[in-house]
Amino acid sequence: MPTRVPDSEFEDRLADVREKLGEAGADAGVWFGATSIEYLTGFDHIQTERPVVLAVTDDRIEITMPRLEVERVQPNPRIDAVHHYFDYPGGKPLEVAAEMLSGLDARMVAADADGAPGVMGYDGPSLSEFVEVESQDWVSRMRWAKSDAEVALIRESARWGNLAHRYLADYTEPGAHPATVSQRASMDASRAMLDTLGDRYVARTRGDGPARAGYITGPQTALPHGHTANRRIEEGDVLVTGASANVDGYYSELERTMFVGDPTDEQAHYFELMLEAQTIAIDALGPGVPLSYVDQQVWDYFEEQGVTDLAQHHVGHNIGMGGHEPPYIDRGWGEHVDDGDAEMEPGHVYTIEPGLYTDTYGYRHSDTVAVTEDGTEMLTYYPRDFESNVITW
Repeated sequence: MPTRVPDSEFEDRLADVREKLGEAGADAGVWFGATSIEYLTGFDHIQTERPVVLAVTDDRIEITMPRLEVERVQPNPRIDAVHHYFDYPGGKPLEVAAEMLSGLDARMVAADADGAPGVMGYDGPSLSEFVEVESQDWVSRMRWAKSDAEVALIRESARWGNLAHRYLADYTEPGAHPATVSQRASMDASRAMLDTLGDRYVARTRGDGPARAGYITGPQTALPHGHTANRRIEEGDVLVTGASANVDGYYSELERTMFVGDPTDEQAHYFELMLEAQTIAIDALGPGVPLSYVDQQVWDYFEEQGVTDLAQHHVGHNIGMGGHEPPYIDRGWGEHVDDGDAEMEPGHVYTIEPGLYTDTYGYRHSDTVAVTEDGTEMLTYYPRDFESNVITW
């Protein structure tokens, strides 16, 4: 029952970027992205208008941050020195980061961006105004394939996401409001998760719980990214659900198409088409399989069934610390990357979620599947079949 990234993972990640640093001939690696900083050090923060800048050399790790984050980072055993500015815009984040790099004797750096991202109104200078900058995307590429420890965290996420989804289905009935059903399911699953894991759970949330489940209902399901409408659930509704849990920053994805009461023949028809498309995709996965091939297999099936006009997105995406991560299971992926990056590899973890969207309703399951050395492992396990997704009361 793993609940946190082990120290050995950070040692391996840092060794990897230091090797890349030597190959690039740079004096330091620099990261502005919050997820990359967390991936390398374990320090998590919310990316705001206050930049955080991480610098890694062959023997030092230093960080620049706003004053309000200092106490949070001080216990981190991997960071050798903390530099801070008071706030933004009163403080000078990039100037402080430049002083940090000067102290590291870093004149040429490999950075994930030429300055902090312009979120929440931040508008500061480029890093290249202070040092020579070469671009790199080392961490984002490293995150494509997960280690065994990372897959275990995603598996644990799926376990609690499954419980949240079970509560969601149990609490659904005509007359209930989707928002309150979602809140109740999420709260009960989070309570069970926190009670079970106790102090092994790594605190990652601010106010809400670690497990969550919810759905879009009725006409909103015809939109792949529909909203939870301000309407109560009605008998005859189609639901598209979603459930997950945060386990030390790692996520899974579980989605189901469900019916409130007996579905119509048309609803059953589109459900079965969607389910077969997902099965085709799951069966096609494996190490060495081109990502474009899997998406094409589903598209060929949709063409055979005459429903390509009802498809609005590709089959799926990698998942881990981010909800959506590359690589993508997309027919254009092979044209987007070099040949060596076009195939699935052991450690890739994908959501498999082909969908069909009529003028009235949408139909989509999503399961999280890990690619292994000799095949695949389904990490989510809520039943996929038609009968199990009909809600009665």
